[in-house]
Amino acid sequence: MTHAVLSNELSSPRRERLHKLGRRALWRLAGGILVLWAVATLTFFALRLMPGDPVLAILGGPSGNPTPEAIAEATREYGLDKPLAAQYGLYLGRLVQGDLGVSYSQHLPVTRVLAEQSWPTLELTFSSLALAWLLVLALTVLTAGRRRWVGSLASLAETLSAALPHFWLGILLLAVFAFGLRWFPPAGSDGWRTLVLPSFALAIPLAGFIAQVTRESLDLTLDQPFVLTARTRGMSDIKVRFKHALRHAVLPGISLSGWAIGALISGAVVIEVIFSRKGLGRQLYQAVQAQDLPLTIGISLVVAAGYVLANILVDLLYLWVDPRQQGQA
Repeated sequence: MTHAVLSNELSSPRRERLHKLGRRALWRLAGGILVLWAVATLTFFALRLMPGDPVLAILGGPSGNPTPEAIAEATREYGLDKPLAAQYGLYLGRLVQGDLGVSYSQHLPVTRVLAEQSWPTLELTFSSLALAWLLVLALTVLTAGRRRWVGSLASLAETLSAALPHFWLGILLLAVFAFGLRWFPPAGSDGWRTLVLPSFALAIPLAGFIAQVTRESLDLTLDQPFVLTARTRGMSDIKVRFKHALRHAVLPGISLSGWAIGALISGAVVIEVIFSRKGLGRQLYQAVQAQDLPLTIGISLVVAAGYVLANILVDLLYLWVDPRQQGQA
């Protein structure tokens, strides 16, 4: 009986922590739903205010020379003859039912286009994020807390890399490693070799930004008493950095990773165009040009949903790495 009471006492704080984590996740999810609604609304009205006739986009553009009868029929079929408020209400109703409509330019269900184009963008995003963190750890762990000139050079490298525009870096990597040295293909989405240059183009600026925050945190952590205690016990410097200091130093970087995924997906719009890769970014660029309302909103919602989900997961990961924050959940 005593054992059962002790188990209940031990499991009670654990249940409380799980309850707090679940409640926090639900609040983040509710906020995410509001974000998705705002994205759908802003995209809908922004595209409606753009110059040009969406009916012409549906019928193949001005070069298609549609007849007045075809224009009138398409206008009625897609509900474009109704007031703007009515069109908005109908579209929100379809979104709630999971109906993203049919792409004007590709004449395919938007869900099918998203299914075909999502994986190349996810592949590029997560490979870039992983590469960025490898660069961050290599640069900060090996140089933080060293001689002053080493830290100054590393900090300068981080500042310069964070300021590099994605499009300029992508063109530079193409010129040097694809057209010059011919180490990697300049375009395409097949095989890991086509992923290297686009990943570096996205990862280098992101690594510079995260490394600036991580370096400052690591410098402060290395001066903490628990680190000094570990050194006095004879633990090697590398072991102290990776086993004790790094766990605390990466917390600011982890909190930025949710934002980083959104930044990588937005950067993928440019990078996928430069490297002629398949993906949501390139599709979004083409959909906006063609005034393809269903496809543009569908991609925007998927990107926003990915951003919301990433922030929820990063928030929970932050609490897992630093359990002290659970008391504030």
